Amino acid sequence: MNTIFTSEDEKFMQQAIDLSIDSVANGGGPFGAVIVRNGKVIATGTNRVTATCDPTAHAEVSAIRAACAKLQEFKLTGCTIYSSCEPCPMCLSALYWAGMERIFYGNTKQDAKEINFDDSFIYDQIALDYTKRSIPCINIMRDKALEGFRAWQNKEDKVLY
Repeated sequence: MNTIFTSEDEKFMQQAIDLSIDSVANGGGPFGAVIVRNGKVIATGTNRVTATCDPTAHAEVSAIRAACAKLQEFKLTGCTIYSSCEPCPMCLSALYWAGMERIFYGNTKQDAKEINFDDSFIYDQIALDYTKRSIPCINIMRDKALEGFRAWQNKEDKVLY
């Protein structure tokens, strides 16, 4: 695995860090993200969870949404994200779904845990059997739900992602 980073990577990481500091000053959480393609900033994001009453408004997800809207693409092929903190489980999943090429981060999940942004319980919950999770996960009406999957499977002009 290549762990080498350049002065350009440091420049974009500093921008993410600056965004995290600005976010705190403006009522958000201490997280910032910058998405770059071919050496150019495509979009940025900060944590706006409490400001917008949206639990998914993390810096990385906000940056993904802005980048996809700007590029009019749902895949961010060839993009790198610079995040002021190691992505949480939701953000990491979103980065994979977006097709991110590389992920750089500053603070670690342990650093986040030390200031009460602890996601370890989510990792723990994912590993549990559905019957042991703290939020019940109950399979219901699967036969009916499969109708939507069959419609997708049979759709000839679908856009794969």
